Amino acid sequence: MIKKILIANRGEIAVRIVRACSEMGIKSVAIYTDADRHALHVKKADEAYNIGSDPVIGYLNAHNIVNLAVAAGCDALHPGYGFLSENPVLADICAKRGIAFIGPSSKVIHQMGDKIQARKAMIEAGVPVVPGSEGNLGNVEEARQLANNIGYPVMLKATNGGGGRGIRRCNSEEELLKNYDRVVSEASKAFGKPEVFLEKCVVNPRHIEVQVLGDRFGNVIHLFERDCSIQRRNQKLIEIAPSPQITEAQRQHIGNLAVNAAKAVGYINAGTVEFLLDSNNKFFFMEMNTRLQVEHTITETITGIDIVQEQIRIASGLPLQYKQSEVNYRGFAMEFRINAEDPKNGFLPSFGRITRYYAPGGPGVRTDAAMYSGYVIPPYYDSMCAKLTVWNLTWEGVVARGQRSLNDMVVYGVKTTIPYYQEILKHPEFRSGKFDTSFVEAHPELINYAVRPPRDALAAAISAAIAAHMGL
Repeated sequence: MIKKILIANRGEIAVRIVRACSEMGIKSVAIYTDADRHALHVKKADEAYNIGSDPVIGYLNAHNIVNLAVAAGCDALHPGYGFLSENPVLADICAKRGIAFIGPSSKVIHQMGDKIQARKAMIEAGVPVVPGSEGNLGNVEEARQLANNIGYPVMLKATNGGGGRGIRRCNSEEELLKNYDRVVSEASKAFGKPEVFLEKCVVNPRHIEVQVLGDRFGNVIHLFERDCSIQRRNQKLIEIAPSPQITEAQRQHIGNLAVNAAKAVGYINAGTVEFLLDSNNKFFFMEMNTRLQVEHTITETITGIDIVQEQIRIASGLPLQYKQSEVNYRGFAMEFRINAEDPKNGFLPSFGRITRYYAPGGPGVRTDAAMYSGYVIPPYYDSMCAKLTVWNLTWEGVVARGQRSLNDMVVYGVKTTIPYYQEILKHPEFRSGKFDTSFVEAHPELINYAVRPPRDALAAAISAAIAAHMGL
């Protein structure tokens, strides 16, 4: 069994991994830059080491991170998500240095990170894919001809992209010609490679993804699906498990597709197979994320399976603890990404000091956070500072619990997306459980929420009124 893990990440996911290690009796090692000196993951881990003054570069230097893991006596490394988590170089260096990489092999990471290779693998496995280019586009003329053949709208995508970046929808030939060079530029800057490909655009789809686990013995299971349709500019905001929009027959079908996809590439460890569901109720493979997902919490909540601990067991060479027939789900879970952003100001990041923070509690409520009262959110990283996960037996119950928990959650000092999510949960379309990826763009009026006075101000006003009434 693995005995000591270096966590090659920061923030709430690093804290999450530390907690899993603690429950398993495994030592945890954190890394941090000067900007993260007072971060929660540094305080929680058994050991912590500074990796430099630059706030970002230290988290992206694979050789230095693995060297530190060796020097600290670690026998494994967990990449979390973001940073180097889907970089095959990190997995390859770990293998060469005798460090267990808690994730799939570098070969699989590379194959599924390349969208063209992934498409070809899925076609061979019989998993439906969106019509599009068979390989990388050679030039804009090739893109134009293909788009005319399959019909507009189409999507230009970075071959090595991810996280919603390097994607442009083109509704006409004019837009295609305008966006082609932009996507190539975005791909080069964000992912270091200029390759792009083209797909038919599935208009207003539902975004459904399936969590899979695979071990070294060829066993692969799924842990059901998550609905990630509530998103803004391809960035997920609210995730739900299981999806309230599909039937049990569809659930079984998409689960089998995901398992077949994972088996086709010899997948080991935790991964997510992402699909689009069109208006004709047809599923199309979109991509596979070869890492732990931000929204793994809702899958854990409905199944009772600790995905991070399963990752560690698999990396230790142990078989899966569960057969597919033993995996069940109960109720609904919903996750809110609490971002330090101002929805009323174009979702502009709102970094600074957290003057006061209260986490919600009660039945069926879980908070994964990287912040605390007095913590300064640095401006160098992703704006997500916490994840709120709620559970209830029914769809109506989980929506109500989400409203109550968001109302209980208080963050002073920075603006957050909490009020915006409260408005989404009030909307009849969302409450009906019938929505697609166009929901956020279709309802810009939800931004115009009324901001409540701070609770301290309300308490002061009430106290003053009581005192005046009593003549104090």
